[in-house]
Amino acid sequence: MPVAIKKPQRRTSYRHGDLRRALLDAGVALARRGGPDAVVLREVTRQAGVVPNAAYRHFASRQDLFEAVRAAALSELAVAMEAELAQIDNSLPAVESARAKLRAVGVGYLRFADAERGLFHTAFSVVEEVEGDTDPAKTGRSGLNPFQLLSTALDALVDAGALPPERRPGAEYLAWSAVHGLALLAADGPLHGASPVQRNAIGQRLLDMVEKGL
Repeated sequence: MPVAIKKPQRRTSYRHGDLRRALLDAGVALARRGGPDAVVLREVTRQAGVVPNAAYRHFASRQDLFEAVRAAALSELAVAMEAELAQIDNSLPAVESARAKLRAVGVGYLRFADAERGLFHTAFSVVEEVEGDTDPAKTGRSGLNPFQLLSTALDALVDAGALPPERRPGAEYLAWSAVHGLALLAADGPLHGASPVQRNAIGQRLLDMVEKGL
């Protein structure tokens, strides 16, 4: 009686030579659903279809993997901000264009925080210096990270004459703290149960306040 030969099962989790990407994608998916605490090395390797020890060829530790996931979250935030910037009418006068860029950066930030709460919390789950950070893994398609996109928008305000140069230093932190604070109120605070219409209206008023306050 002939012996049936079993065909080897084909991996569906990753392609040969692409395990690092598979592990990173699995980590991002976990963070998207559950925030920073959900990025567990054993679960990441399970989803990638490999034994836990296999991950150490690409990430030295859970923290190493987590930092890569966090960088990917910041990159997605940058892409969301760039999507809003891409909608600006190129024919606008310089001052209007500069103001539109600052608003687009803020809108992209708030929309990302609302739509991707797990990644948003992951992106800002550790304390780090943002000025001078040149990690390309944290950038969007423009090659700029979220902080650099905000800085560029503020520079455009100065160039257009809409922001006095003497008020430019540190302006990133003024604008960022206001928008980030609202994002947290919507994600985990008293605005969590507000309707999208309410959150959008408050967001627009906040961005008006930031522009006038700078």
